[in-house]
Amino acid sequence: MPMRLSRHSLALAPLLLALAACGKGGGDHAANARAAYAADDFAGARVEALAALDGDSGNADLLVLLIQSQLRLGDGDGAQATLQRLVDAGRSGPELTRWKAEAALLRGQARQALDWVGDDRSPSGWRIRAAALYALKDYPGANEAYRQGMAGQPDLQLARDYARMLIEAQDWTGAANTLATMQRLAPKSLDTQLIAGELALKQGRRDEAARIYDAAIADHPKRIEPLLARASLADMAGKVDDAAGFVSRAAAIAPNDSRVVELGVQIAAEKGDWEKVRTTLAPMEADLDPRSANGLKYAEALLALNHPEQARAIFAKAALLSPQNPYVRIMLGESELATGDGAGALRTIRPLADGVTAGPRELDLALRAARAANDPAAAQYAARLSSPAFKAGQQALGEANAALMRQDWAGAIAAVQRIPGYENDADAQKLIAFACSKAGRADEAIAHADRALELAPRNPDMIHLAGLVRLEAGRDREVMVRLLKQASEADPANRLFRADLVRSGTAG
Repeated sequence: MPMRLSRHSLALAPLLLALAACGKGGGDHAANARAAYAADDFAGARVEALAALDGDSGNADLLVLLIQSQLRLGDGDGAQATLQRLVDAGRSGPELTRWKAEAALLRGQARQALDWVGDDRSPSGWRIRAAALYALKDYPGANEAYRQGMAGQPDLQLARDYARMLIEAQDWTGAANTLATMQRLAPKSLDTQLIAGELALKQGRRDEAARIYDAAIADHPKRIEPLLARASLADMAGKVDDAAGFVSRAAAIAPNDSRVVELGVQIAAEKGDWEKVRTTLAPMEADLDPRSANGLKYAEALLALNHPEQARAIFAKAALLSPQNPYVRIMLGESELATGDGAGALRTIRPLADGVTAGPRELDLALRAARAANDPAAAQYAARLSSPAFKAGQQALGEANAALMRQDWAGAIAAVQRIPGYENDADAQKLIAFACSKAGRADEAIAHADRALELAPRNPDMIHLAGLVRLEAGRDREVMVRLLKQASEADPANRLFRADLVRSGTAG
């Protein structure tokens, strides 16, 4: 029976036919390379194309396949080198210029990428332009580039990147519309399946997400992305052993991939295998960002393995970079307490412990720190932990979080309002503002967000929220943009903040 090609495969037909005509120098490697590329196995395609080029170094069609594989893998340096070989082989044209632009972008040269892409109005041109403008923090320009590209004849990669940005910004309607475009273009492509799974997951449709990821694993057995997505989903459901199994399968494909390493570290930490966490991350200690998932898990492993001074140093750096991160504050307090600095631990945990949404972990740490420092606050924390008001507040907070998970906005608001002292607590006001915004109660959302910002004026989360509720309501454009910019500048590593700032470029 003859093989039938999907629309996605038809787009590759000229390239595949050209490679089929390669001379004997390409051999089986050329055939393997084109088969791997057609199956979205870009790592395999790169390996096989390089092997084929060993015997046919000037073959322009093999060089094209290698460049495309390198670009899809994010290998800007490799693509740059291969592009020079392609030029030497006599190839030119607008596609080559686009590849030069994308290689420059991957190498961190956003302005050069814009120069190369010029006025290219192809789908790839719009995609590269949007990504370059985003890298340069021209968020309105990036959003406009995405919109113009999607208004024309978008290709799969443009739609994929736009969908990812919309998902990061929690624009579910926009993401669903963009996914529909992807499904028309290439319903079985891995990009389409991953976006569909991520959107289902973000909207709370976990069973549907699992089915999508399982299909992607079956359709793309040599790709790690669906395995890692499935592992994360299993982990969310508390199925740690299942998650570890998916990570092991991904590690068999790409053991040194940073995403595989990071998720493997997370699973090991959840199992309490701190020695595995330490030995995995110790060789890369000098390059770890202290606020990254790996950096924080490494510090936690050091603390668990009785190296509190080293752990404290890492958590202290993370706290300087992300002072609003509650996990960082808790772990810094634990490491300070472990080094005998009870007073320092109390200073660190007190902003969390004194909030009305504080949980048993925060209060227990504050109690231990106060006792170690001989601070009279210990009696207050002990009394609060055992008080009926605290227990009632914890029950209400649990009900609020459960309501938020099932998108019962009215239920979430009512539950938070049962927490004693919620009127004067920034985190409680933040929860109410978020729920009001989702419920379409714009006036209340803005009022509660502004109250949260009044209570915690330097907290990037509260600054972002005050801008976000205005963005969602289509109100106060100048104030909204100013607040979102301020939040992004205060926490430049926060992807949600950046995504919402991109959205703000054409809002209102």
